[in-house]
Amino acid sequence: MREGYERASPQLMNPAGEIVSLSAFALSQAIFRRELSCREVMLAYLGRINDVNPTYNAIVALQPTEQLLAEADERDRQLAQGHYLGWLHGMPQAIKDLSATKGIVTTSGSRNMSTQVPDFDSLLVERIKRAGAIIIGKTNTPEFGLGSQTYNDVYGVTRNAYDPRMCAGGSSGGAAVAVAMAMLPVADGSDMGGSLRNPAAFNNIFGFRPSRGLVPQWPSPDQFYQQLTIEGPMACNVRDLTRLLATMAGYDVRVPLSLPGTGRKFETLARRDVWRGKKIGWLADWDHYLAVEPGILELCEQGVARLADLGCDIVPVSIGFPPEQIWQSFLTLRHCIVTGKLIDFYRDPAKRALMKPEAIWEVESGLQSTALDIYQASVVRSQWYAQVLQLFEQCDFLVTPTAQVFPFDAHVHWPKTVAGRPMDSYHRWMEIVVPWTLAGLPVLNVPTGFSKQGLPMGMQLIGAPHSDALVLQLGDAYDRGYDRSQRPPQTAQPGSRANRTV
Repeated sequence: MREGYERASPQLMNPAGEIVSLSAFALSQAIFRRELSCREVMLAYLGRINDVNPTYNAIVALQPTEQLLAEADERDRQLAQGHYLGWLHGMPQAIKDLSATKGIVTTSGSRNMSTQVPDFDSLLVERIKRAGAIIIGKTNTPEFGLGSQTYNDVYGVTRNAYDPRMCAGGSSGGAAVAVAMAMLPVADGSDMGGSLRNPAAFNNIFGFRPSRGLVPQWPSPDQFYQQLTIEGPMACNVRDLTRLLATMAGYDVRVPLSLPGTGRKFETLARRDVWRGKKIGWLADWDHYLAVEPGILELCEQGVARLADLGCDIVPVSIGFPPEQIWQSFLTLRHCIVTGKLIDFYRDPAKRALMKPEAIWEVESGLQSTALDIYQASVVRSQWYAQVLQLFEQCDFLVTPTAQVFPFDAHVHWPKTVAGRPMDSYHRWMEIVVPWTLAGLPVLNVPTGFSKQGLPMGMQLIGAPHSDALVLQLGDAYDRGYDRSQRPPQTAQPGSRANRTV
């Protein structure tokens, strides 16, 4: 065994299995040292995808094998000539099917876009390619990225890594399952209403929503108003996640609200082990405001106890703001953004007939909003942000569950009730993520363990404004103390991913 490999489940005990069981960083180092060829790596991952993707449906629009092997051979030639592109050199990546990929169909999960093949790359893809990655296809997403359940009429439903009868979460569900099932070393995603956090929790991996502006998003028809959706990384450990963030982050002149600087400060995550006295505000279910499925709070309390073991002081806190106002502000602003993106589809009766009901509801709700409604929603958002600053005068970090339900039946579009309470929209069951979206805070999903039925859950580790590095450092310390060998009982084994080391 080469240094950096780790034996995993019996199904991976072969040379290809050893390759996909590497952490992303160990894989990168093995390629750089020419212990592994890019062709070997590509064959290993394509073999893994061939074995498991028919069941889980995480990767879509997979490119022809001959083409991908030719690209891998070119990466090997470059390396032989001393031309190393970056830490992703020769590593396979599939892009969330909301981001434009030159020459690869980009459907956004919509039948209205099922034949769209861009002639350009999004900024995210530009940066991932520049770091040496080979784009092998896309990861599945719900139609237009709407909802935390990954299904659509183009590619179908993506299934949970720990129980394929259950859903993967969303909207970065394909990305999360591809990472959890060892089909990708790391993956990109995006998040408005928990889409990096929820699928990470549902599949026992890490997903990070960065501070607004850290990862610029281009192209976008609106570069000034849209401040809710943010792209970010997903991985099986925090150090791999941070390296992908370093690739994604950094100012771009085309995105006027992007933050100055580059992502280089995330290339090496400084390990910090002195957490004694840091205050963690435990929000639980917001003083019983939220409906939460039984078992979730108990799992998250175990996660909070791990933070206490690091030396943190745990203090219960309240959000101190009317939560219904937060939700209504989010709804109004979201309606506006979604309507702007989808109005052309809606206005064409033939295209509207192909839209899912939830997308139509968003647009019709947006059309009923007035300019004053939007302004007042922004005022509430501003007031909530002021309250957030007061919370961080009391605490260094905040913690709350990532979802209000465990993964549910893959054929159910969204839970109509949670803990006996009715949900009045297709995303109300994910209300627990909304305040941190509105405040633009850095949020890391960290795994907390499994239900009695073997289904994963996670909690949100929330940092003060622009404290991304501190959140990731605390997440890394938590990760190193989290038992990555635990397996859920009587469920499908997601290969090496629960055990992948740095």
